[in-house]
Amino acid sequence: MGSEQIDIGQCNNAFIFPGVGLGVVASKARRVTESMFVAAAKALAEFSPALSDSKAALFPALETVREVSKAVALAVAAEARRSGLTELIDAGQLERAIEAKMWTPRYVPYRRKRTLAEY
Repeated sequence: MGSEQIDIGQCNNAFIFPGVGLGVVASKARRVTESMFVAAAKALAEFSPALSDSKAALFPALETVREVSKAVALAVAAEARRSGLTELIDAGQLERAIEAKMWTPRYVPYRRKRTLAEY
């Protein structure tokens, strides 16, 4: 066997599951269905760089994960609405609920601690 490195895609972990979870939680869907995962996959597919360049990566850059997650969540929430699994019936309600539930990292400023030698 050669020492060829094979990079494994993390599509589900990075792009699908966070958006599905966000869409389900924000829409308060009563359950998760296969059609929600289909909607999530279709939403993710719209971000594929390969759509405009056949030599490009299949998945979008990780830097776009927030944008992709929001789109996936919207698709999942819309599918929950279409399937009658949520009380939120307005697309605007769904979008506002998703935006309200999106986590935004906020880091405290880093402060250097003294080492033992400095005491």
